[in-house]
Amino acid sequence: MGSGQWHIEKRSSFKNDSESIEAENFPENGSLSIIVLGASGDLAKKKTFPALFNLFKQGLLPSNEVHIFGYARTKITDDELRDRLRGYLIPKKGGSSKDLETVSQFLQLIKYVCGAYDAEEGFRLLDKEISKHEVSKHSENGLSRRLFYLALPPSVYPSVCKMIRHYCMNKTDLGGWTRVVVEKPFGRDLASAEELSSQIGELFEESQLYRIDHYLGKELVQNLLVLRFANRFFLPLWNRDNIDNVQIVFREDFGTDGRGGYFDQYGIIRDIIQNHLLQVLCLVAMEKPISLNPENIRDEKVKVLQSIDPIKDEEVILGQYDGYKDDPTVPDDSNTPTFATVVLRIHNERWEGVPFIVKAGKALNSRKAEIRVQFKDVPGDIFKCKKQGRNEFVIRLQPSEAMYMKLTVKQPGLEMRTVQSELDLSYGQRYQDTKIPEAYERLILDTIRGDQQHFVRRDELKAAWKIFTPLLHKIDDGKLKPLPYKPGSRGPEAADELQAKVGYVQTHGYIWIPPTL
Repeated sequence: MGSGQWHIEKRSSFKNDSESIEAENFPENGSLSIIVLGASGDLAKKKTFPALFNLFKQGLLPSNEVHIFGYARTKITDDELRDRLRGYLIPKKGGSSKDLETVSQFLQLIKYVCGAYDAEEGFRLLDKEISKHEVSKHSENGLSRRLFYLALPPSVYPSVCKMIRHYCMNKTDLGGWTRVVVEKPFGRDLASAEELSSQIGELFEESQLYRIDHYLGKELVQNLLVLRFANRFFLPLWNRDNIDNVQIVFREDFGTDGRGGYFDQYGIIRDIIQNHLLQVLCLVAMEKPISLNPENIRDEKVKVLQSIDPIKDEEVILGQYDGYKDDPTVPDDSNTPTFATVVLRIHNERWEGVPFIVKAGKALNSRKAEIRVQFKDVPGDIFKCKKQGRNEFVIRLQPSEAMYMKLTVKQPGLEMRTVQSELDLSYGQRYQDTKIPEAYERLILDTIRGDQQHFVRRDELKAAWKIFTPLLHKIDDGKLKPLPYKPGSRGPEAADELQAKVGYVQTHGYIWIPPTL
């Protein structure tokens, strides 16, 4: 497929003709160079390169246009990097000869450059290699596209961005571009995030920066806008008059697994709640944007964040699982929470009085991420079924992606008995022939398309940190202590007590079972 065809056919399905990606984002004679900085690290091997491979496999990264560069300090050859990556690209079951051939074709697109992250010499060499590729693809001067993916710790972002800005930019702006993708965490608190944003902001325009949060690329998260604003029966229900509380939950059934030293620098709030779960909350709570233009959507998300009241200490429960400090890389006096339940309250007309309960934890009794919208009790309950539980709309983000509505029905039989059941849309059953893309695939493709809808804007990042920074400083200073809990449990019992106190009614005796094919 020629590049001219590609830029016409691969438009975002969310956009109509008037809002489609501008043609200059896909110049007909411009090569595309994707540069993965930190190419020898775990993130690059496990997430970035596999995502690029899947896009290549689907024909979205044509080999006649695209070249991929790895850059890191590790002294290895092109072939050594390819060999390191191969195991992450081959299907777990071994793959057919065609699969292995596709992997080999993809790996031939990768070239490795060794250099330091603050050294002019390394980045001049990188620029030289990128320019060679652009010349080989007969890319017209100024039409080439350069995408830099920083699979690196935030501490080196400023120096790397400075090197890119001075030595690796697309030479002129005649329709080509230079874009930079930065990974979370974006700082440790409001001050450090703002400092980082200022340092990078002096080097690049906001339109060139893509702050990636992979949760925004998940299929069910992307579905939230469609669910809320394309279905008539949700519109009158989605407010304080009908909804009692909203839970946004992230649970893992394993601990830090050898990453204790890294995790201990951040904790569960910085690692999961302040970014992933808060992004989901914005999509659940936001008002309808005036269009699907990325800026209109991000404007509404910022309004939600700016409407959140300061967090009350009595509406926070922290936990740390027994055995966490047995990890030799974790300090013996660590106050870092591995579990947190936090109640957020949105001070606006739609959500006044509705608690948003965000909860995340490691070493719990299950692994899942879900949104649970719990509706108020039915007034005048003539069936006396209140004790069975409330209506809930559940969006299962992972695993076993699904949406289901928990509702009360008559139990089959001669007697008038009620029971809880569900209306179920399980993706594995409904979309059997559809492969759900990985979040990183979607977000990298959005970056190439120039669509910033699913990336975090600077003022959005600032508003998010403003909410959690006072709480994080209290934890860092030892003023709030995590409660111990046993691995494999639901977390501290006080967390369930807090949820009950703010209005959540737990259903007993009902278990959702994903339907089998």
